[in-house]
Amino acid sequence: MAENPRVLTTDVQIAGLLSQVRRVAVLGIRSEAYRDRPAFYVPAALAHMGLEIVPVALHEPAVTHILGQPVYHSLAEVPGTLDLVDVFRRPVDLPAHLEELLAIRPRAVWFQSGIRHDAVAERLAAEGILVVQDRCLMVEYRRYAHALPVRA
Repeated sequence: MAENPRVLTTDVQIAGLLSQVRRVAVLGIRSEAYRDRPAFYVPAALAHMGLEIVPVALHEPAVTHILGQPVYHSLAEVPGTLDLVDVFRRPVDLPAHLEELLAIRPRAVWFQSGIRHDAVAERLAAEGILVVQDRCLMVEYRRYAHALPVRA
């Protein structure tokens, strides 16, 4: 993959992005019934750290609230702007979400640990969207929390 400045890989780039993140849609979030899965406990920890979490549940159509927030079943349903979309989907599933991600135009898209798709990342970056691949948002946010602005 050719180096693209919108595909963030360095500590400085990631800290800079996280300093501007407030509202995060979690694509593929799991409900409280799956407390032991990263797709639940990572967004729960991020909410505890002060981020606004917007649940986008794909696996549990009957669930109406997660972490006390209303659940959406597609990114297109989410009202307002998003700073970041945190993705809990298998790499093979990412191309199916590309057009929806491009349509909503979040500032950044974050592929969680173990999730990498260079072609999707490059397309998002080519459209001006920042991308982080194969990193845990909870771990990175915790890592840089001391340097991030205090949340009201």
